[in-house]
Amino acid sequence: MPYTPIKVETLKQTLNRIENHIYKPVAQLSAIAYVTKEPVTFEQRMSGQLLEVRPGEKWGELWDCAWFHFQGQVPQSAAGRKIVLLIDVNGELCLVDEEGTPTQGLTNVNSEFDLTLGLPGKRVVQIASNASGEEVIDLWADAGNNDLFGRYRSGTLKEAQIAVCSEETRQLFYDYEVLLDLAKHLEDQSARRARILQALYDVHLLLRDMSEESVAQARGILAPSLSKQGGDPTLTATAIGHAHIDLAWLWPIRETYRKGARTFATALRMMEQYPDYVFGASQPQLYEWIKQQHPKLYAEVKQRIAEGRWEVQGAMWVEPDSNIAGGEALVRQILLGKRFFQQEFGKDMKMLWVPDIFGYSASLPQLLRKSGVEYVMTQKLSWNVHNDHPHHTFFWEGLDGSRVLTHLPPEDTYNGPALPRSILKAERDYLDKNVSDHCLVVFGIGDGGGGPGEEHLERLQREQNLQGLIPVKQEPALNFFEKLASNKEKYKTWKGELYLEKHQGTFTSQARNKRYNRKIEKALRELEFAASLHFAYGNEYPSEELETIWKEVLLYQFHDILPGSSIKRVFDESLERYEILLARVTELTEQMYRGFTSSIWTQDAERPMVIFNSLPWERSEWMQLNDQWIQVTTPAMGYQVIDSAAISEGSSFEVRAVNDTLENELIKIAFGSDGSILSIFDKELGREVIAVGEAGNVLSIYHDDGDAWDFPEDYAGTKPAQMKLMQSNAFVSGPKAIVEQEYHYGKSVLTQKVILTAGSKRIDFETDVDWQEDSKMLRAAFPVNVYADQVNCEIQFGHLKRQTHRNTLWDYAKDEICAHQWIDLSQPDFGVALLNDCKYGYSVKGNVMDINLLRSPSYPDPTCDRARHQFVYAILPHEGDFIEAEVYKQGYELNAPISAVLASAEEGGLPKKYSGFEIEGAKVMIEAVKKAEDEDALVVRLYETSGANGDIKLLVHLPHREAVLADLMENPLEPLKGADGHYQLSFTPFEIKTVLIRLLH
Repeated sequence: MPYTPIKVETLKQTLNRIENHIYKPVAQLSAIAYVTKEPVTFEQRMSGQLLEVRPGEKWGELWDCAWFHFQGQVPQSAAGRKIVLLIDVNGELCLVDEEGTPTQGLTNVNSEFDLTLGLPGKRVVQIASNASGEEVIDLWADAGNNDLFGRYRSGTLKEAQIAVCSEETRQLFYDYEVLLDLAKHLEDQSARRARILQALYDVHLLLRDMSEESVAQARGILAPSLSKQGGDPTLTATAIGHAHIDLAWLWPIRETYRKGARTFATALRMMEQYPDYVFGASQPQLYEWIKQQHPKLYAEVKQRIAEGRWEVQGAMWVEPDSNIAGGEALVRQILLGKRFFQQEFGKDMKMLWVPDIFGYSASLPQLLRKSGVEYVMTQKLSWNVHNDHPHHTFFWEGLDGSRVLTHLPPEDTYNGPALPRSILKAERDYLDKNVSDHCLVVFGIGDGGGGPGEEHLERLQREQNLQGLIPVKQEPALNFFEKLASNKEKYKTWKGELYLEKHQGTFTSQARNKRYNRKIEKALRELEFAASLHFAYGNEYPSEELETIWKEVLLYQFHDILPGSSIKRVFDESLERYEILLARVTELTEQMYRGFTSSIWTQDAERPMVIFNSLPWERSEWMQLNDQWIQVTTPAMGYQVIDSAAISEGSSFEVRAVNDTLENELIKIAFGSDGSILSIFDKELGREVIAVGEAGNVLSIYHDDGDAWDFPEDYAGTKPAQMKLMQSNAFVSGPKAIVEQEYHYGKSVLTQKVILTAGSKRIDFETDVDWQEDSKMLRAAFPVNVYADQVNCEIQFGHLKRQTHRNTLWDYAKDEICAHQWIDLSQPDFGVALLNDCKYGYSVKGNVMDINLLRSPSYPDPTCDRARHQFVYAILPHEGDFIEAEVYKQGYELNAPISAVLASAEEGGLPKKYSGFEIEGAKVMIEAVKKAEDEDALVVRLYETSGANGDIKLLVHLPHREAVLADLMENPLEPLKGADGHYQLSFTPFEIKTVLIRLLH
């Protein structure tokens, strides 16, 4: 007689039956909601609109907030039983204690989530393990009318009940669930699978009757299968609980304050119930919010960190976008992030935790190693569209040769359900299990926060050493990395950027946000330089205010804000704040420069004006003062005093402008009737810049039905539309020859000034667009007369070379690339650079340099970039390659204009022309000058720009006593040798050096 065929679907139905018998409601809770549009404090909890709410009744709209007051009493009939509350408000909820401190987070069970990773809901509140039958329930809870992902889920109260929990049934549920999931993913013919299925089927037959006796007997049947252990392991998994919390995305920042509180409170409650549980959370910004708003909760977190049960993760202030954020901003992410964790918890962070950012700059390994960070955890490369990354464990080698040990959890998620299938997938898919004994499993509900629930921890209790699975141990991720490093000599190395083959639209989406980011990064550089000059001569440095501003700027570099992938409200708020911040930074800069001018001798000028240059080379720039144009030469990182009352009528300039031609002594430009550029002729070199028969600066509009993250990768396969030239006007303004053009397309109007300045080969395209298109992408292309297999792309602290061909799928996948102030195509004898003041997305194919100017996706912000935009891009032909031509200087000059400050007549001791710092020697840039964090010294950050070894002499003219080499955390390393403020420094390719200048005062 054959055995009865066992159907997994039948067993799943049994699992559902068991689950349905865990809780039995015994009484209703009354619910009163005090509804407001925005969150209010616990002290203000009764200030909203009062509603008595019953299950099924509506309490609010999307993003509404409410303080719920739940009341009830455990009935006498439940005495001696385990009692819980079942609460679901179809939104997120945070229970608080009598002082308003968060105690537990709850999430509606129908919240959006990837259900293959489990169910996101949290609805159970523990009341008593052995009830007296007289317990009074009186709870307050702070609610948000949104699910984990910002979705509206009817706005009704689903349930608010007192229930009896059958603990034995609950335990049976997890016994059955773990074994069923294990059996489903074991080999079909394995004996282990057959025995588990038979035990599960025996329980299925037994549980026709769900009596206590049957449940106990069922657990006995399953116990032998659960008690079978694995043998000597070849591979071991470290499991760490986690709640990835996007600081903004499909919800506003204000909601993240509450997501953090709910998640942290839940983690603490779970630790009380599960002694093995280890939880980790990243982002100091999140901890700072908790510290400010919930000090009692923060103290509990601090205690668990001290115990080793709670791991602080990551070395940056937030988990930032690393494609677009500037180099110094990434340094500050690490500096402020590591300092916070060190000062608050005594933890020196060794691990960068960035599971969800959209690609990884090749500059990061050096930044990490010079900050004392040795390890990187991410998993986003598993999202690649065309090519699988070849390793889960590897050394990542950056631009300069620095290496960091990197691990991608082989389950390919940071939201693991901790089911047997999670552990089996980690083992099966781990690409480096031939040389590595360890892998990482990250479990919990994330993105919108929440973290692990009881289900994750119950599963892990059963999986620690379960036959059919590799052993699993809950421990901090840092422990895992230290064990991983024991086999480091066996791991392979990946060199260069970790390019994500997805989300290339984020190089361009929300262009105004990106423009503000660039402008404020450059403005902060200018402010810190101005404040450093001011400070070096005995004045106050605005340290506290600068730190506050930097922290907010770093917040907006979070990987769903700066890339442009959040909802409209996030950008409405960031744009408003950016405007305020930039105005304040500009105001402070003027104050610092103006204050510094009192140290300068200006007595012999009738109307003294001080021209400041924050870049480390002498610059000659045209300025318009009193309706007159003058050319001012300012020394490196210093100033020049002029008398603005003595400016005379300027001489004539060698520039010409007619409707189809711009010309100066170096360049001649010819325009076509459609406004495009038919020719750029370099008169000095006798060379045409635009490829024969082609046209440059064609303003092309492509169909783009993507979202904020992605646009169609085959967009260029269809012929684009072109903006139509409506009018053109040529004129000369002092040293500038200008053609001003107006283009129309659909509902959009673009005005562009094409500017050629006397004595310069740079051609600027000053652009003002009222962009009102839907599902369109605006690009400008320049087919140039250059043959090169690689395009040179500026990134943070250096440049990358990327292919201009599409020979392989790896090349094809990088069609859209990210760069900062410039890209450049060069031959050994000639090249052309494309510069910009706020753009990041490019495509270079063959000899065509293409810049992505604007997009207009409709999700998640339906109004994305339908607005007015201002930006500048520029074309620069040059002799020799981009290194010989020092293109990097042109990129900085476009982005860091000189500053002019009116001064009063002073008898200061400083001369009328002065440099604070100078560089003699190799192509080295001073990226930042700032006050040191912990001493009266200035920090000077330098880097080698060309990818070559080089020696320089750093000349420091500020009053100081010594110069000391330091790391990026400003820890002194060794004194620099030098005399009279002249210091020798040797650089390797793209090396960053930090120097502490210890001042006299």
